[in-house]
Amino acid sequence: MTPRTPRLRRLRRVVPEGNGGKGGRPAEARGGKPRRRGTQPKVVALGGGMGLSASLAALRRITGDLTAVVTVADDGGSSGRLRDELGVLPPGDLRKALAALCGDDDWGQTWARVIQHRFQSQGDLHEHAVGNLLIVALWEQLGDHVQALDLVGRLLGAQGRVLPMSAVPLELQALVKGHDPARPEEVDTVRGQATVALTPGEVQSVHLVPNDPPAVPEAVEAVLDADWVVLGPGSWFSSVIPHLLVPELLDALSQTKARRVLSLNLAPQPGETEGFSPQRHLEVLGRHAPKLALDVVLADEAAVPDRDSLTDAAKRFGAAVELAPVARPDGTPRHDPELLAAAYDRIFRMHGRIGPWR
Repeated sequence: MTPRTPRLRRLRRVVPEGNGGKGGRPAEARGGKPRRRGTQPKVVALGGGMGLSASLAALRRITGDLTAVVTVADDGGSSGRLRDELGVLPPGDLRKALAALCGDDDWGQTWARVIQHRFQSQGDLHEHAVGNLLIVALWEQLGDHVQALDLVGRLLGAQGRVLPMSAVPLELQALVKGHDPARPEEVDTVRGQATVALTPGEVQSVHLVPNDPPAVPEAVEAVLDADWVVLGPGSWFSSVIPHLLVPELLDALSQTKARRVLSLNLAPQPGETEGFSPQRHLEVLGRHAPKLALDVVLADEAAVPDRDSLTDAAKRFGAAVELAPVARPDGTPRHDPELLAAAYDRIFRMHGRIGPWR
C-alpha cells in the first residue's frame, strides 16, 4: 500500500452525487429527503474575480440555494489566451467562482486546489489554469455553456451554481482621463479589461462591445426568481458595473421582487478606483444605471470615514446603509468569509423577509 492510499479513500467517501442546486440531482434521486421549498433564501451573486469569490465563500455558509452570475469580459492571462486562440468565453472568473463554492471537506478543497493550479513551464502551457482547460474542453464537447458549467459543479461538489452573464465574449472599453501621463487632461478610449484595470488615469465610464449583449436566459431567470441579489464586491469598473450594461440583466434587476444588496470594497483599487471614497463608488454606479434601485449597502465600518455622506449617497438608490466588520483581522483589504457571512445573514434576517425561510 502506498502512502497515498488512505488519502484517496478519504476522498472517495465524500464524492458528491450532485451539487444540491439546479445543476445536480435532487435530494430524492440521491435517496435523501427533499429540501422543503422556502427553508432558505434563494440568493444570486453578481460579479467577477476575487471579489465575487469572497462573496460566494461567505454566502455558501448561509444558504444552499446560491447562483453566481459572472462577468465574461476578461482578456488577460490564461483566459485571454484561450479566448484569442479558440474564440471561447474567458473561463477564468467562472473557474474562480466554482472554486469558491467548493466545500470545506477533503473532496471540495482538493478539487478547489486542482482547478486553481497553474502549470509552470517554458512552453505553451505556462500559467494556464487546470480549471480553465477543463471548462473549455467541456464547452467544446457539449456545445452548451450552462450544461458544461453545471457538470463541472457536480464534479467539484460545488455548493451552488455558476452561470456566465452572457454567452458571447465581451470587450470592456473605458473612457479614461490621463491614461497617458504625458497628457493628464486628455480623455482616451482604453480597450480591454486587463488594460482598464491597470490604467494610471481616472476612469470616467465604461461600456461593453457589443453594446447590447444578450444575457444568458438562466441568469435572467435566477435574478427574477431570487429572494436576494448581491452585487459586489469586486473591481468596480470591470467586474461590478458590467452586469448593469447587459440590458436583460438590468431589466431583471429592476423587475425582480428580490431585495438587492450592494457590497462595497474594503479599499480603493489602484488603477480603477484610486482615491475613491465609498460614496463615490455609488455615484459612478448611479451614472451607469440611473434607474437602479437598491435595498441595502453593506460596508466595513473601518472603511467608511464619513457615514453621513455614504448614507446620503445610498438614499438616492432607496437603500439603507449597514456597517459591519467584514475585513480579515490581518489588516489586508480582503473580506473574511465568516464575518461577511454573518453580515449577510443579519441583513437577510433584518431587512424584509421575501420568503418563509426564517
